[in-house]
Amino acid sequence: MSETRPVRVVVAGLGNMGRSHALAYATNPGFEIAALVNRSDVELPAPLTGHAIRRSFSEALAEEKPELACIATYSDSHADYAVEAIEAGCHVFVEKPLATTVADAQRVVDAAKANGRKLVIGYILRHHPSWMRLIAEARGLGGPYVFRMNLNQQSSGATWETHRQLMKTTSPIVDCGVHYLDVMCQITDAKPVEVRGMGVRLSDEIDAGMYNYGHLQVLFEDGSVGWYEAGWGPMISETAFFVKDVISPNGCVSIVMAEGARSDDIDTHTKTSTIRLHSAATAEDGRFAEQDQLLSMQGEPGHQDLCDLEQAFVLKAIREDIDLTRHMDDAVKSLAVCLAADESVRTGKPVRL
Repeated sequence: MSETRPVRVVVAGLGNMGRSHALAYATNPGFEIAALVNRSDVELPAPLTGHAIRRSFSEALAEEKPELACIATYSDSHADYAVEAIEAGCHVFVEKPLATTVADAQRVVDAAKANGRKLVIGYILRHHPSWMRLIAEARGLGGPYVFRMNLNQQSSGATWETHRQLMKTTSPIVDCGVHYLDVMCQITDAKPVEVRGMGVRLSDEIDAGMYNYGHLQVLFEDGSVGWYEAGWGPMISETAFFVKDVISPNGCVSIVMAEGARSDDIDTHTKTSTIRLHSAATAEDGRFAEQDQLLSMQGEPGHQDLCDLEQAFVLKAIREDIDLTRHMDDAVKSLAVCLAADESVRTGKPVRL
């Protein structure tokens, strides 16, 4: 396609992430919004108010014939929408998780490969300079690793309503866990080999077969281990809700959150504030050889900035024909680990991968 002609995009789903991606398209001259699709009318920010909200994704694809489809709907529709768009000739950006089953995720990847279309999955942390630094510093320490990670959200009102809707199809440790399993897999190149999970239903407002608090443990081939914890709801504690910690024989690297950060602030989910580097090296007297380093992440991008960066990558992938094979395969792998944890929650047994 022309290097200068904007990429025409249909955006499906106008929740928090869908609106943010639509704003990224509206402010990037490399894109042109062809249509916005949502199952109900929602209030739109000023840059999007000139666009009508359509109800049918299929009709928008057929009528507008876009080059790109952005899918930010609920997880259970991701795979079908993505395959439909790919087979209609579109490149696809799809929010995480890629699908609700490994088979569906692989079906989307196979469709993208068979049709020669780009498929980018919404792993927003891959575009965050502070998280790139965290991963690089952790890899520099050398394994085996201990990964300690969580993202709990004390939610109420509209945020709790969104969480309840998400839990119609996807548990917290799957919806959010794919991000952090992806980070773990970027740090250690070893394969995950076993997953254990546990979960608790802490509210009568969610379906009997769902849980709003979950914890997974993953074992890697190189001896690395990791845990991830996610809880949503009005009962969730604000204490230690954001832990991002990587430990190795040579030291550790951690994210230190700013005092007063709140779990329901969407910028808190990505901002790092400060990265602390600790070396395990000791001097002759047995004391630590050097003090911890505190790397200030002042000026790091906010949530909308990250969405802008993410969609700039989508444009680059299309125009420069970037090979996304590893990106797609990683998305399937991280999803497989989180779904195995969900299976373990429900069966009470570890799952070998």
